[in-house]
Amino acid sequence: MEEFITTHRMNPDIDPVLTIWRWQVSVYLFLGGLTAGLLILGALSVLQRRKAAPTAAQRLLVWTPVVLGVGLFSLFLDLEHKIHVYRFYTTFRVTSPMSWGSWILLLVMPVSVLLIAGTMRETWPGLYAWAERKGLRGLATFSEKRLMGLARLSVALGVALGIYTGILLSAYGARPFWNTAILGPIFLVSGLSSGAALVQWMSRDEREHRLYTRIDVGLIAFELFLIGLMLIGMASGPERQQAAAHLVFGGELTTYFWVFVVMIGLLLPVLLEVFHLKGRPQPRFIAPAFVLLGGLIFRFFIVEAGQLTTWIGY
Repeated sequence: MEEFITTHRMNPDIDPVLTIWRWQVSVYLFLGGLTAGLLILGALSVLQRRKAAPTAAQRLLVWTPVVLGVGLFSLFLDLEHKIHVYRFYTTFRVTSPMSWGSWILLLVMPVSVLLIAGTMRETWPGLYAWAERKGLRGLATFSEKRLMGLARLSVALGVALGIYTGILLSAYGARPFWNTAILGPIFLVSGLSSGAALVQWMSRDEREHRLYTRIDVGLIAFELFLIGLMLIGMASGPERQQAAAHLVFGGELTTYFWVFVVMIGLLLPVLLEVFHLKGRPQPRFIAPAFVLLGGLIFRFFIVEAGQLTTWIGY
């Protein structure tokens, strides 16, 4: 059966597949999710007053503005007209995910800095001493007095940032693989998993390490569940979404998805973490490294899969 399509569109970057977003966007989505995970876990540790997690979650807060800054620089490299970046902040559009994301990012940076200032007396005494010498003691005192409020705000902003990285893609209705409401929660859970993995890597307290190992096992299991729901929804949806699902069920990204995303990025690290919890010794960094690598690979996969799918049957 032959099918003829007549169109006046002549954009080689969009038809028949999208080729605009490359590695910069994938790296930004991963680092944005990691920032969200670190911010949420660190803020929850503050709210719990370290009862469950002694140090690592709060100590890693100092990296949130750094990680986010690298992610934003990666996004900046992707912009075609870089000098126009300020235009995001000359307006706010309720119906635009990019507008929401721009303002969320603008809030996350100063709030994370204030949260760091409020915790650094105990977690980074050397940094606190440097701040005193530079006349920044007032900032630390201000933050310490409002620490619980800052922590609650950080949790809310972290959740918003984590979900936004998925909604940024799911709002593109013209791309069937992205056009699913479950993508935001998947990216949030994946970011939390990456944050928990980094806490595992950096923690020197065995109790805290085992706690975040158990947390990460649960997060990875939930992430697998959500990914399964997403694929089931596509496979049982309209014709073009079924075609999008075919990418991982016999299509050109099948091997990439099942080997690198599912097996190496999700199943292998969760298996290593379960072995660790059962008392089988292994290097501390191996499982967290696979979790972080898997989170990055997953972003590359999602960005590529969305750009390969379309509602037009070329």
